[in-house]
Amino acid sequence: MDTQASNSEPSLEAQPEIETAKNLQICTLTVRIIKNFEFRVSKNIILQVDAARTTVGELKDICRTHIASDTKFKIFRTIDFNTLKIYTQAFGNKTQNLIINMGEDGFLLDDKATLEFAGIRNETELSFFNKDAYEAYVKSP
Repeated sequence: MDTQASNSEPSLEAQPEIETAKNLQICTLTVRIIKNFEFRVSKNIILQVDAARTTVGELKDICRTHIASDTKFKIFRTIDFNTLKIYTQAFGNKTQNLIINMGEDGFLLDDKATLEFAGIRNETELSFFNKDAYEAYVKSP
């Protein structure tokens, strides 16, 4: 009977593509794609990524690919999106500004850093935008 019980349970050695939960850190992220700050034109992308393995640069590429392939983002394709910034994290404080966190911190500047190293955790909301447009908005909101 012991052989039947062991045969019914899948082993990890038999299925190397299955990864253990401790190696994965799957996070659900909301990325706010901002076209225009003044008129608050934005759309959200909901993504599930492995924060321990995905870099900031890879996340930017995932978002750009989504914008280029999804027809809902057709009007967003003319913008050069180049900056990610943390809007809010789960159970954290939210800003009064509905489009972006206006604080100085939260910029994800190192494209080679993993999301986990950058402080991204489950249910983090990010803003993806053009930095020149952001700087113009900060000067005269």
